[in-house]
Amino acid sequence: MNFLRRLTALVKKEFLQIIRDNSSILIGAVLPIILILLIGYGISLDVKKVPVAVVFEDFSPTAQRTLNFLNGSEYYAPQFVTSMNDAKILFHERKVDAILVVPPNFSAELLRNNAKLQLILYGGDSATATAIQGYFEGSIRQINLQNSRAGYISIENRMWFNDINLSTWYFIPGILMLIMTIVGVFLTALVMAREWERGTLESIFVTPVNILEILLSKMIPYFCIAMIGFFLCLIAAKFLYEVPMHGSFLVILLASILYLFVSLGIGLVLSAITKSQFLAAQISLIVSFMPALMLTGFIFDLRCVPDFISTIGHILPPTYYLELLKSLFLAGNNWNLIFKNCAILILYAVFFVGLALKVTRKRVE
Repeated sequence: MNFLRRLTALVKKEFLQIIRDNSSILIGAVLPIILILLIGYGISLDVKKVPVAVVFEDFSPTAQRTLNFLNGSEYYAPQFVTSMNDAKILFHERKVDAILVVPPNFSAELLRNNAKLQLILYGGDSATATAIQGYFEGSIRQINLQNSRAGYISIENRMWFNDINLSTWYFIPGILMLIMTIVGVFLTALVMAREWERGTLESIFVTPVNILEILLSKMIPYFCIAMIGFFLCLIAAKFLYEVPMHGSFLVILLASILYLFVSLGIGLVLSAITKSQFLAAQISLIVSFMPALMLTGFIFDLRCVPDFISTIGHILPPTYYLELLKSLFLAGNNWNLIFKNCAILILYAVFFVGLALKVTRKRVE
């Protein structure tokens, strides 16, 4: 009972402080809407090189010669398979971003001047899908010009998981990830560091409260602010941008809560180590916001960057949260991915919250 009474008093104090400090409300609730409007309408990117699964249903030399342009090209990373099922497995596991199907009657239709190839694109990444479509259409156009007497080839495009091919649908999950990072890491680190600077925490330390109660009292209000921003963005995504939600809403909520605990833990660790608003702000930008923006797959596909950069990206917690959001919004419930990424986020949450307890206790002693 004493624990709950003290915790309630501390949480009440934090909410009153947030109400008096409008900057916290602006960062937690207003900034998410500004970000989703600016980034949702203003960002559009292209991708150069992507993996493609090639399904040969026609094994003739003619079909193989036609697709020679894939070999050794800097624009394609083909993976040749013999069945559509194999290609779909690679597609759903996100090992390829497109499927090129050579139908069984390709050679015969080519003699009739009416050969067709089918290109299936992963619409969850609209920039990559647009790039792939442009590359293939350009390559087929060149083949038709060079071999005008050998028959005409056309290509049929299909988009999976993003039928209308909007880049906004691709960016919305990334914006949610950035919001959770900003509120969880940046805002928490900044506010906690300010209290270290002003000596507010020292005045609390002389009371009977323990470190766990203090940290929980700091986490709960900012957890609430972050979830407000999260729900505001979900409403905007649904009604303003009409982004589909093919996966479970409960799984999206669970993943967001897990990642928010990770972010809050990182923010508490940074504030306890720096004890300075300026340092906390600078370090939180360097170790959280900028990597979340640049190295998680939000802007650049991690499969199209150098291995060193990709390795760094896969060390970062937001990479797994973003991968979950993209899959849940645009593709549906991929349970292998859900279990794996949620387990990773749980490990990160336990580690950073535990580290925050340890580091803060050291400073108190």
